[in-house]
Amino acid sequence: MADLNVSQGNPKNFKSDQEVRWCPGCGDHAVLSAVLKALSELGIPREKFAFVSGIGCSSRFPYYINTYGFHGIHGRASAIASGVKTANPELSVWQITGDGDALAIGGNHFIHAIRRNIDINILLFNNEIYGLTKGQYSPTSEKGLVTKTSPFGTVEEPFSVGELVIGAKGKFFARTVDSNVSLSTQIYIEAAKHKGTSVVEVLQNCVIFNDGIHEVVTGREVREDRTIILRHGKPMLFGKTNEKGLILDGLKLRVVKPGENGYTENNILVHDATEPNPGIQYMLANMRHPEYPVALGVVRSVPGSTYEISVEEQIREIQKDSKIKCMDDLLVSGSIWKVN
Repeated sequence: MADLNVSQGNPKNFKSDQEVRWCPGCGDHAVLSAVLKALSELGIPREKFAFVSGIGCSSRFPYYINTYGFHGIHGRASAIASGVKTANPELSVWQITGDGDALAIGGNHFIHAIRRNIDINILLFNNEIYGLTKGQYSPTSEKGLVTKTSPFGTVEEPFSVGELVIGAKGKFFARTVDSNVSLSTQIYIEAAKHKGTSVVEVLQNCVIFNDGIHEVVTGREVREDRTIILRHGKPMLFGKTNEKGLILDGLKLRVVKPGENGYTENNILVHDATEPNPGIQYMLANMRHPEYPVALGVVRSVPGSTYEISVEEQIREIQKDSKIKCMDDLLVSGSIWKVN
């Protein structure tokens, strides 16, 4: 990786010279484009970025970014990214993973990275299938989906990524669509600026093994009515003319139309991504078609102490009063004995 310290502002500065080997039409191409744009706008030198991945189609990502990178093994990207950030807190660490890599074999590492609030940015590509290994159902596949490993339909309940993140004490959760490069770019920038674990679920299309799985909500003809882009401090309105909105009806969200049944825009909930109590954010993250629109944008973004800074502070505090100043001090401390 040559000529690292270059001027910012040009996405091409972050694109590697490696041939991109995703299938034509794969949603990963659009994700790469949005990430390149986001990196170029952050004002951070390339040598301060590290991209870490596990195994899967998404895990080719570090090869295509002209920064430091580490292609790990299946399910271990969270562990590697955690170690990289803890060892060098100055780095901007990005973990690229898929629904299988993060939520199946990597599930334990994933939830504990979130619980510890390590300052890493996790981009979770969710195509609801195992793509690299040729079409087996994944932890996010809808119940009943027919695949090579569920020829009569899977009988398992799928994970909700947002529910899992918030349940693991997550401080930042957002969702985007691979094809919406503009929205994705802004979300990746917000994720990078957040201090703590940032998880962005990317609704991504696998053209070979699960083509069109998200089209029911992201298709050109229906997306305005079946998705809602959440913006902090703005009313939760959606539809082609913002003719629909969300209210809190008892303990549930409900879709209403301002101007009908006595509802006005004043009744519509205003999105607060910074609210520490995750109750409404939890409901937003779990909204599903056809009862609700699917929430896109930053659902939750609250501050919290980060693991790597807490570790550094603890080490400095202990060092101040420690009698152990070198390896020799350590070796002759505590319970010791002489061997004749």
